[in-house]
Amino acid sequence: MSATAAELGSVKLTEESMPVKIFGVDSRFIAPIFITLILFVGQLSFGILESFPQTAIAILTSVIFEILLSRLTIGKFPHLASAYISGISVGILVRSPDIYWTFALCAAISITSKYVLRVRNRHIWNPSNFGICAMLFLAPFAVASLSIQWGNNLLALIVIWLLGSIIIYRLKRFHITLTYVLSFLAFSFVRSLWTGDSYFAEIAPITGAMYQLFIFFMITDPKTTVRSSKKAQIVVVVVIATVEMILRMCEVVHAPYYALFIVGPIANLIDIYYLSQKASP
Repeated sequence: MSATAAELGSVKLTEESMPVKIFGVDSRFIAPIFITLILFVGQLSFGILESFPQTAIAILTSVIFEILLSRLTIGKFPHLASAYISGISVGILVRSPDIYWTFALCAAISITSKYVLRVRNRHIWNPSNFGICAMLFLAPFAVASLSIQWGNNLLALIVIWLLGSIIIYRLKRFHITLTYVLSFLAFSFVRSLWTGDSYFAEIAPITGAMYQLFIFFMITDPKTTVRSSKKAQIVVVVVIATVEMILRMCEVVHAPYYALFIVGPIANLIDIYYLSQKASP
């Protein structure tokens, strides 16, 4: 499943040869800037981080592993935007009070998965999602995930959603985010009938910081979403939302992470097979 160094180098060169500009800024820097904004808004408003040192450890570990693994596999110094996003996502999403090694390990697993779990030059799991799910499986005694909401003040949520929607639209990924949000709202009604809770209680989680990262970064990640068509991407997102609904109805706490962890690689493998058959004589 591991790609050769030459193949990885070819893909890396192609991806970096013509960077897209958004508002005059290299698109590879837009996501890091946006996720940093989410961090500061969430931290200043509601204190979503366990601590800044833990987040710093996650970012530093991600950057170090990205550099080392890139140098070992393709012999090039990598663009570090992806590593920064993975590290800061781990810092925001992982809950582990007074435990620092969990942040470093989660970040290391996330970055390593990009270089090890590959099929035909594509890594099939979103790195942050894979790392967080791995830690939830391997160390549930030491790790939980973020569950803090934005509170009753919707100003922070509105700012994040407006900026996020503009950025995702310019990156041509808005249909993915919109499909997930509409699916979540629709399935919340089904869950309310199942649980007996109010509809507003069921839609409340999507206002949280965790879901901002999930809908703007994890499910829209260009490297780990299907590539065959926009229609296929929409179908996959609906399936992810469906699996999440089922997991929530079964009272699975980390439903969105697990839904993406299950559906994402299956969809990517099908997509890889489809594209390979389409390219064959």
